[in-house]
Amino acid sequence: MDNLTKRDQPDRSKINMQEDYEVKYWTKALGVSKEELRRAVDKVGSSAAAVRKELGLLGAPHS
Repeated sequence: MDNLTKRDQPDRSKINMQEDYEVKYWTKALGVSKEELRRAVDKVGSSAAAVRKELGLLGAPHS
C-alpha cells in the first residue's frame, strides 16, 4: 500500500493502474487515453519502458 504522507519520488519505472494520480500522470506523459494505457499495461505489464515500446514511443523516428 502506498504511503501518501511519504514524500519520496514515485517509482516512474512502473505504471500502477490502481492509483488515479498515477493513471493521470501516465496518460498525460504518454499522450494516450486511459483506455489505451490500460490496454498496453494489460498486454505488456506495468513496466513503463515496455508500455512505451508497445505504444510505439521508443525508438520512433522523428519527423
